[in-house]
Amino acid sequence: MGGVFFDTPRFANSVPFFRFQRFGIPTLGRPETAIGWVAISLLAGSGQSAVASSSPHTPETTLTFPVAMLTIGHGEVRTDSDHKLVVVMVGLPARGKSYIVKKLKRYLSWLGFQTKIFNVGDRRRLAGSADEYETAGEDLQRVGRKDSGEAPCSGCSSPGADAQTAECAQCETRHSSAFFDPDNKKARQIREQVALEVFEDLLRWLQAGGQIAIHDATNSTIERRHALISRLKCETDVNLMFVESICTDRDIINRNIKLKTHSPDYVGIDPEVAEADFRARLRNYERAYRSVGAAEEKLDVQYCKIIDVGKKVIAYNIQGFLESQVVFYLMNMNLEPRVIYITRHGESEDNAAGRIGGDASLSANGSKYARALARFIDRRRLEFAVEVEEYNRLVAQTICSTASSTPGTCSEAEGAVSPDSAADALRLEQSLLRRRVQPGFEVWTSMLKRTMETAEFFDAQRYRIKNIRSLNEIYAGKCEGMTYQEIAQKFPDEFEARQLDKFYYRYPGIGGESYADVVMRLQQVIVELERIRHSVLLVTHRAMARTLLAYLMDIPTTHMPSMELPLGYIYACEPRPFGNFLRVWRYDPLRDDFVEIDAPSTLKIRYPQVSLPTATSAPPLPSPAETAYSAKN
Repeated sequence: MGGVFFDTPRFANSVPFFRFQRFGIPTLGRPETAIGWVAISLLAGSGQSAVASSSPHTPETTLTFPVAMLTIGHGEVRTDSDHKLVVVMVGLPARGKSYIVKKLKRYLSWLGFQTKIFNVGDRRRLAGSADEYETAGEDLQRVGRKDSGEAPCSGCSSPGADAQTAECAQCETRHSSAFFDPDNKKARQIREQVALEVFEDLLRWLQAGGQIAIHDATNSTIERRHALISRLKCETDVNLMFVESICTDRDIINRNIKLKTHSPDYVGIDPEVAEADFRARLRNYERAYRSVGAAEEKLDVQYCKIIDVGKKVIAYNIQGFLESQVVFYLMNMNLEPRVIYITRHGESEDNAAGRIGGDASLSANGSKYARALARFIDRRRLEFAVEVEEYNRLVAQTICSTASSTPGTCSEAEGAVSPDSAADALRLEQSLLRRRVQPGFEVWTSMLKRTMETAEFFDAQRYRIKNIRSLNEIYAGKCEGMTYQEIAQKFPDEFEARQLDKFYYRYPGIGGESYADVVMRLQQVIVELERIRHSVLLVTHRAMARTLLAYLMDIPTTHMPSMELPLGYIYACEPRPFGNFLRVWRYDPLRDDFVEIDAPSTLKIRYPQVSLPTATSAPPLPSPAETAYSAKN
């Protein structure tokens, strides 16, 4: 069965993920819901142990500040909501800007900030036809045309061209390398105008309630950046930060160039012609490119330079909270091949009884699952090593086949040298072939018995096993150890409130948590997942698995609590330069092994009916005992 890519947001630019101003259910009037997770952290940080001593299940007592606080009132947390940030990307094409932008947007949205990407290239393609602004585009379209049995477009092989112009809609907006020539005054004027128009859209979105806007463009000239700075001076309570992506690694650049030949600018164009045109575009950009530096420092503008995908980071004048979050996240990126496996623990005794929370041991079925899980990861670890080696060999062959015939385009400003010799080509191939899956493989569990017992069949000599309290299941407070039926009978108001707003609802009692609390609790786990350079298996719980997958797959937190993640499934997310690739396996108890299934059809979101059950009716929400061991799953 195939996997599925999660690249750009599947629910792009949706409603705010994290409503900081409302935690808990103030209408219920209970004192503990008036204290957000920030207040609990402050109590713990001041030496009080009420939260820490309530249960071994309770989260760690860590002093954490998610956003600048103004007041903490009864039933709500008010924040400095006027503080907004504009992130302006800088860098040559094929330097990983889009990769950085998508990851950054996904992380900030998951944290709860309203974040949106404004891509200048998309608007540029609608700015006007290639015939109107560049005559050289005709040459590209003519040379790049493929043979087709149908009546093709005059610029590409796509059928269905207009009878009069003989061009399809895509070719009418295609811009060749000549459009990016700095000496082409008319084209330069159009590019600057488009960039400023997108910036105006960005500012209007911020004024309408957005928090973090990302201007995704090259912005490679001092003049362009100064124009954006000048425009932003007219806005109040909006900070500006440049993020420049610099790449000196020829391997990464050449691979990015190969990916660029599949961009909307080259639909229907022969790949070799598209690559030659894109390299010509790069040379045009390099003529005008000026790195962020002294000119911006004179204006006291914040900036961050990411060199070789996080190998080196330069930060200047970083002051605000949002800016520090951006820099902190960008410092922990890497492109090493690895897989992030996520699974729930094996069936526990409480699962079999339908009880939530607690710290029960595994049932007989759970122990059987644990053994099968260890065997599966042993096998997949070897299979993935072979896949990576084969992929690197193919990439090396592809790059080396063109390295001697196509001059490199790494700019002197970035300190790179063109791979224009046979010795360089050989070195490139050897470098790629040496890249293997890192020998380390970690297994992370929570501090609860059912996850630690699930991991006890892994060979400690081959796997580094870590028990992490942040991966503990969401704490249900007074409802710990109860079934949903019992909760509905004993706390009917709580049961109804949870169905009305499952993400923000906080369980009653000291230490009771909401999904919003879990997001903050897992922030450091997410950063660590981005930092590590080897594969990892997370054996955790349903709420944790939902939260982690919501980040990796860019699913809004409003949908996250309704994701159906039964026992017996393994979700494998492989970070790739163009997005996260997801594969899913399901445990088959008859085979005592895992079977790969279709990933898109697996991730279902359940929308429960909002109704208060009677004392004798079955709970409308799934029980934590829901399992994949039955044939129907």
